[in-house]
Amino acid sequence: MSEQQQTGLPEGGKARRVYLLLRDEMASGALAEGAAIPAEQKLAEIHGVSRVTVRRALDSLAADGLIEKRAGAGSFVRPRAQSAAPITGDMASLMSQLVEMGRTTTARLISFAYGPAPATVATALDLVPGTRVQTATRVRLVDETPFSHLTTYVPEEIATHYDEADLATTPLFQLLERSGVKVDNAHQSVSATLAAPDVAEALGVSVGAALLSLRRVVRDASGRGVEYLSAYYRPDMFHMEMSLARVGSDDERHWQPVVGPQAQDGS
Repeated sequence: MSEQQQTGLPEGGKARRVYLLLRDEMASGALAEGAAIPAEQKLAEIHGVSRVTVRRALDSLAADGLIEKRAGAGSFVRPRAQSAAPITGDMASLMSQLVEMGRTTTARLISFAYGPAPATVATALDLVPGTRVQTATRVRLVDETPFSHLTTYVPEEIATHYDEADLATTPLFQLLERSGVKVDNAHQSVSATLAAPDVAEALGVSVGAALLSLRRVVRDASGRGVEYLSAYYRPDMFHMEMSLARVGSDDERHWQPVVGPQAQDGS
């Protein structure tokens, strides 16, 4: 486990708020590499907290390797470690891009088991309560750097056509097709969340770090639910973008997404 994972957020709500705000400023470039962090008293005034609270936040940032404390000189933003370039997905062609991700990235299988579907999964897939599903959790990596945490739920009658070794080497969509499933459509939603301890450890981020959260329900041509995906993406490694076009006339002109061809997900 990395030092960052061992540390995570500091104790106390105010210290956590200062920690997260400073970390976001570093991530966005507002506090550039090598830049001096404002003095403790100045930070206390800016954020309306005590110096003790600020010191607690700075200690955690230092323990996470994000800043360097220099005796008599203050705190400075540390250079970022070299890592893989972030993956960018356009919303209009996201599905086809995820297929390509499945081909160009690697996956590490964390867990694999069969059991009754969780209530939310059973409801989403229109399964009878108690229906058994295969639950598999994987981390997908690019150049050995983890960028997504994927948990899939597939009805047992479908999932028995492939095993753990297959999941570690082959995108799930291909495995579903090999099992005779004719995937027809999917519905997904994207939101934001904070990293729970197990997800944080798998992705190499601090507990409480901001993540993109994606939920997807996949159905076959008959409307049967064949997969439920719960995915978390590191925002520093995965960006979601959208192209917009200005349409309409006069006072009714507005922005409209540019929709392109889509394909199936290769997660």
